[in-house]
Amino acid sequence: MKFALFLGCNIPARLKQYESSTRAVLGNLGVELVDIKEFNCCGYPMRNIDFKTSILAAARNLALAEKQGLNMIVLCMCGYGMLKKADHAMKEEPSLREVINTTLKKEGLQFRGDLEIRHLLSVLYNEVSVEAIRQRVTRPFKDLKIATHYGCHALRPSEIVQFDDPVNPTLFDKLVEATGAQSIYWQSRLDCCGAPLFGINDNLSMDLAEKKLLDAKRSGAHYLCDACTYCHLQFDTVQEMISTKRGENHLLPAILYPQLLGLSMGIDERILGLEMNHIDISGIKGFLSE
Repeated sequence: MKFALFLGCNIPARLKQYESSTRAVLGNLGVELVDIKEFNCCGYPMRNIDFKTSILAAARNLALAEKQGLNMIVLCMCGYGMLKKADHAMKEEPSLREVINTTLKKEGLQFRGDLEIRHLLSVLYNEVSVEAIRQRVTRPFKDLKIATHYGCHALRPSEIVQFDDPVNPTLFDKLVEATGAQSIYWQSRLDCCGAPLFGINDNLSMDLAEKKLLDAKRSGAHYLCDACTYCHLQFDTVQEMISTKRGENHLLPAILYPQLLGLSMGIDERILGLEMNHIDISGIKGFLSE
């Protein structure tokens, strides 16, 4: 099982633990990752400013993976949604596809539309399987309650992303429970984390994040688990800012799914980058079985 790994821009710069923990757990599960150095921005930051430029940026990445005959695995929900959008738009609009391919041709590239774009969670669920993951878990969690945050771009628009049921998703919950943890139900689990508003309306962005965190904590969660670059920065870095600026002392630590899974597999916490999270998550080790 081999995929081209698409990291995007933020992970190498601001969230290296997402990359290291992902490489560790996928290696443990027999998934081979191929690095394509020529990958560029997914196009997401430009999507509401210059549509064609955003599609071109995404299509170039897809063409690079296609050139090597590889399907793509994406870690960021925003990047996943953008690449799926570009793939869909190029297939639905021949004129757009022609314009984009004219530009790509200058680099000897062409978008053909014959690759699959997968998010990390969908690869784990559909290609690896929950049962195969359970078999690799050596130290299952005990009495640990997790609030799963799916993220907007994984679920909507559902006809394009085709990730899970947009109204009642279960994929992420089942993956969490494969580690021995309990995935709880919480009312705000499908609400936006507020990340798209940060830098535009910081107060509203923090309000949305704070609302979700409070709801998850009131629902009994010990930790929030996510699998998206922007969402994790919101629940970790921005949550720390909320605590500092607003004097709130109701932190609910956020852990990336490959960090959670890696711990249950017995992978060294330094490889998983637990110390790189802004809000301390070391206490989660106390829920591991001996």
